[in-house]
Amino acid sequence: MAHPHDEDPAELFRSAIGEVTPLRKGSGPAPSAPKPRPRARMAERDEQEALGEFARLLRGSAPLDAGDALSYRRDNLPPRMFQRLRKGQYSVQDELDLHGATATQAEQLLRQFLLEAHAHEHGCVRIIHGKGRQSDGGAPVLKNLVDRLLRLRNDVLAFHSAPASQGGTGAVLVLLAR
Repeated sequence: MAHPHDEDPAELFRSAIGEVTPLRKGSGPAPSAPKPRPRARMAERDEQEALGEFARLLRGSAPLDAGDALSYRRDNLPPRMFQRLRKGQYSVQDELDLHGATATQAEQLLRQFLLEAHAHEHGCVRIIHGKGRQSDGGAPVLKNLVDRLLRLRNDVLAFHSAPASQGGTGAVLVLLAR
């Protein structure tokens, strides 16, 4: 009696799969499994790094809440000009709406917006960051990001959350150096 291990593996394979019909040449490509949807791994990683960087910035000081006012004034800016900004008395020459942007996108959009504002010699602009109520239990990401980024810029003389009629704590008015 033949031992099962003595059988030819090719013969075992053919008997297991049964009758085979060879494909004719030119009958099209062999069927393939659907390709996985591409994932923007680099973008995801960049976003994680940006959020990590952002988290580090926040650890340095308590993050702002949705209802907190953003407020900053350079020492060399006369208090009278800052009061006018707080009251929304400067005409807004351009506006940037960051609703729905990720932290990485918001940072790029903000930098580009300020470059263009500078190029057009705008004196006052409004940035809508939203109140951040959708933020998952944590601090409003975009609001805090805008606050930190504006403080680091040499072309920003002052900023303050907009009066209620102009977006309140969901927007900020920025006074720019000409």
